[in-house]
Amino acid sequence: MKVIDHIKQAKDTLFSIEILPPLKGKDINSIFNGIEPLMEFKPAFVDVTYHREEFVLRKRKDGGFDRVYTKKRPGTVAICAALMNKYHVDTVPHLICGGFSKEETEIALIDLNFLGIDNVLALRGDNIKNESNFVPEPDGNKDSIELLQQVVRMNQGIYLDEELENPATTNFCIGVSGYPEKHFEAPNMAKDIEWLKKKVAAGAEYIVTQMFFNNQKYFEFVETCKKNGITIPIIPGIKPLTNKKQLTILPKVFHIDLPEDLVNEVEKCKDEKAVKQVGIEWAIQQSLELKNAKVPVLHYYTMGFGETTKAIASKVF
Repeated sequence: MKVIDHIKQAKDTLFSIEILPPLKGKDINSIFNGIEPLMEFKPAFVDVTYHREEFVLRKRKDGGFDRVYTKKRPGTVAICAALMNKYHVDTVPHLICGGFSKEETEIALIDLNFLGIDNVLALRGDNIKNESNFVPEPDGNKDSIELLQQVVRMNQGIYLDEELENPATTNFCIGVSGYPEKHFEAPNMAKDIEWLKKKVAAGAEYIVTQMFFNNQKYFEFVETCKKNGITIPIIPGIKPLTNKKQLTILPKVFHIDLPEDLVNEVEKCKDEKAVKQVGIEWAIQQSLELKNAKVPVLHYYTMGFGETTKAIASKVF
């Protein structure tokens, strides 16, 4: 079932989660163990992230170095299929531009279609680690709009090979990302909203936001979107703090602000257990306020920690 249909049919705010594929060498049970505590809340859908290749420098015998590429978290499509099979839950694989040619993207979409997966989240994706700028593949999509357009064309039965006879149409529901505190590469919020509006015009059916810790940022973002003619559902993304290091890591990696009250409470904590409890309580209050505002879905970035999200969901749903 499509995400947009879940939203249209819902009588109340829905619950959804996002998970990471396990590190290479781990088995599928690491996913099941993380998601099992959350199934009692009947997630409408589960997002599964995609992580592009990374490289390390490996020294040669002659003293030089080779770049060796590896994917540390493979298995996105297979995990989606496994979750659908075990839990009968809809899944949303993330699609990215980086590391994919358009042909490889098309093959991935064909595989998803064969598996009966009818949702995707279209993202440009991050830079390769240790590289300052995003560099698309020479024959790949250069940004999220081009990727989105490729999915839309396949929904219309338009493949890269124009000589195909009577090609089948796909039926993907396409989500995109939104940034209540602005994408870090956008010069200002107005330009960021302008880009988001282009994604909607290209065929996006819903938006999932970057994590935020101040609900007012979300409410202002939604209002700005409406003023600019963006009326598709905007799903808030919630992530609970779980350790003190995140006070510096999250702003650095995700370019977000942490409210002064939250930071002060975390800094008072004597151990990480106390920090986790502060993070849970903050996320509960965020969630209750957002649910009271009748947001379509509360989407939790679990990072594989099901018990933390369960502690929040048990107070909200």
